[in-house]
Amino acid sequence: MSSIPSNKFLPSPKTVAIVGCPFSGGQSKLGVDKGPIHLVQEGLIDQVEQLGWRVVFDGHHQFEDISTPPNDIQPNGTSDAAVKTALDASIARLRSPLLVAQVCESVASAVQAHAEMGHLAVTLGGDHSLAMGTISGTLRAYDQACVIWIDAHADINTIHSTDSGNIHGMPLSFLLKLNPPAPSPDSVLAKFDWVSHLPAERLVYIGLRDVDKGEKEILRKHSIKAFSMHEVDRYGIGKVVEMALDHVNPQRDRPIHLSFDVDALDPSVAPSTGTPVRGGLTFREGHYICEAIHETGLLVAFDLMEVNPALADAESVRQTVTVGCSLVRSALGKSSVTATFTVCIFK
Repeated sequence: MSSIPSNKFLPSPKTVAIVGCPFSGGQSKLGVDKGPIHLVQEGLIDQVEQLGWRVVFDGHHQFEDISTPPNDIQPNGTSDAAVKTALDASIARLRSPLLVAQVCESVASAVQAHAEMGHLAVTLGGDHSLAMGTISGTLRAYDQACVIWIDAHADINTIHSTDSGNIHGMPLSFLLKLNPPAPSPDSVLAKFDWVSHLPAERLVYIGLRDVDKGEKEILRKHSIKAFSMHEVDRYGIGKVVEMALDHVNPQRDRPIHLSFDVDALDPSVAPSTGTPVRGGLTFREGHYICEAIHETGLLVAFDLMEVNPALADAESVRQTVTVGCSLVRSALGKSSVTATFTVCIFK
């Protein structure tokens, strides 16, 4: 059963723009750049069209005009000593920050363009650093948008708190402007100045269960609302989604950007991902979130991130890709309800 309810922000005909982003530069594991390709090959475009959406897909972004800058930190975390000296000391340990900044800026422009045309942008990652771009693009078109972030991890480390230097664990610190200002226009940090500002009160998490110590301090300091798996277990997913919406969208009048990392799901549901953590969302809990946000009629953008076909056996890859496509369908109106029953009670 599928339906496209009235959406306050999308004109007719309802149009989805598939934005394929085969990018892995925000982390170290190979293969996550193949996730979008597998999702599309699974038949995602046809599946979305069968729900009644018009689909725009111009192929995967290859970022042909973007190459690793000569003074960027290399994937092994090392670079020429003179180059390191030239970098800001505060970000010298980050993984390929210039490349990530340029790619995400390109993604922001793509998402913004689709949003301004009235399309619902569905971005297929790729690692979650891309959300710097997707959410910035949404905020450029919908400056009052809120973000619902579904993830096992908080992804809010700053340049000071990160241990790994992987920027896929940092996108929200850039969006919330938690990092120090760039010391000069030539600073590497200045390459992130384009990132839009998301106020902390317009962010909510669901599914957290592996949060770094520094991130916990950030969440407390900035009063960022987070529903961990403890709350999901305690209240049930239906109540958690309602409370999350009440926090970021109390009047149900703001556009919603839903950013979904598949590692929010338990590894038994989505095993082929880079940073799996046991004790995650069940198949139904993950799908309920997408269904409930769709039912608000406020969804304007959706991210599906961190499907990595290189990290498991063929059956696990197939399972994860299938679940990823299913999540997208649920966010776009595919319901688990297969029939409507009327019960008549005779006296």
